[in-house]
Amino acid sequence: MTHTDDDRKRRAANWFRSLRDRITAAFEELEDADAPGPFADLPPGRFDVTPTTRTAEDGSDAGGGIMSVMRGGRVFEKVGVNWSEVHGTLAPRAQAAMAARGVPGMADDPRFWASGISLVAHMRNPHVPAVHMNTRMFWTPHAWWFGGGADLNPCIEYGDDTAHFHAAMQGACDAHEAGRYGRFKAWADEYFYIPHRKRARGVGGIFYDDLNTGSWEDDFAFTQDVGRAFLPAFVPLVERRRIHEWTDADKQVQLVHRGLYVEYNLVYDRGTKFGLETGHDANAVLMSLPPEAKWP
Repeated sequence: MTHTDDDRKRRAANWFRSLRDRITAAFEELEDADAPGPFADLPPGRFDVTPTTRTAEDGSDAGGGIMSVMRGGRVFEKVGVNWSEVHGTLAPRAQAAMAARGVPGMADDPRFWASGISLVAHMRNPHVPAVHMNTRMFWTPHAWWFGGGADLNPCIEYGDDTAHFHAAMQGACDAHEAGRYGRFKAWADEYFYIPHRKRARGVGGIFYDDLNTGSWEDDFAFTQDVGRAFLPAFVPLVERRRIHEWTDADKQVQLVHRGLYVEYNLVYDRGTKFGLETGHDANAVLMSLPPEAKWP
């Protein structure tokens, strides 16, 4: 491991943690804002912050993170914003998965390090879209890469909300490479598709993985820009839709739509699988699940 590797890890982990701090503060500001609605008389929601730990198979410390979850707020029914920095040795299944993705030398030296931020928000008002965002860096002695993205998951879609969200994601992409938005949008459409339902989880966004252009600085800068784009992409939608009146029928639509989220995250999501297989805190890994869902 070189000093350059150590410096890069430190910078990436610090960035992801600072982004977590910025987002949780912005979400609590949304809770504090005076706005009409059926939950305006509730006290503003606040994040419960819990340290998380990862224990290696030999019982040694293998890192951890911060789990921040708000439940029962005025605006957010449940939202989690987690940061992690973990390290250790990949188990045989995870080694095989890395090797299948083209990472060399995993059988000889299966050490890894990873840090990132993961966010999922489930909203009170069915007219406010649910949202997901994560960005991360992964390192082995043989390779490093960045991954992540953000996607919008409305149960009641508004075309101008979808356009606004995608425009923010496109801005982050276009600042770095022409054509990147189109590729990463298509990747999100493919990745967040639910085969057994023959439909998408939401209205998409961007998704990327294994990003290593050969310039760590460029790839880190892009990943930072994706993180910076999130609040401008999402907060205006919350402010616009949180005051909409909604009916019991709207709520039922929301609960059924959340069922799609549960199915996708438990069956297909690679991050969920990796977190559980590498021994990270199960509550933190499963933070993405909604507080309530329904199946037709």
